[in-house]
Amino acid sequence: MKAWIVYDTLWGNTERIARSVGEAVGGGVRVSRVGEVDPSEAETVDLLIVGSPTQGGAPTQAIQGFLNAIPPGALGRVRVAAFDTRIPMKFAKIFGYAAEKISASLVRKGGSEATAPAGFFVGGRKGPLSAGELERAAGWGRECRAS
Repeated sequence: MKAWIVYDTLWGNTERIARSVGEAVGGGVRVSRVGEVDPSEAETVDLLIVGSPTQGGAPTQAIQGFLNAIPPGALGRVRVAAFDTRIPMKFAKIFGYAAEKISASLVRKGGSEATAPAGFFVGGRKGPLSAGELERAAGWGRECRAS
């Protein structure tokens, strides 16, 4: 299985989650920061995982740009999954979080959801990650691999 994790990070928390997920997926998974990738490669993998910090209820501009650059239908043979890092907030019911929006975009591009989108909590805007989140990310990565 050829797997690729594309992420953006502002304070390193989302990168730590991406690397934990990558270790759990195993098999030579490629883990790349969004500014260093070519979106056309997305259609060449079996599993594409995309992660971003939640910013105003959405993924970062860089992740949105990556998603927008994937041609419609290009992910027809790709299983997809999405995650975010987030702060628990009372307005989440109004604005939501990034993972669900990333997942919806990947599915619109033709991908089939490998597992439900996941959110990993940070203890403040800049972190650190809440206790147990790296372990939870590894478990989620195993779910992505097993599907």
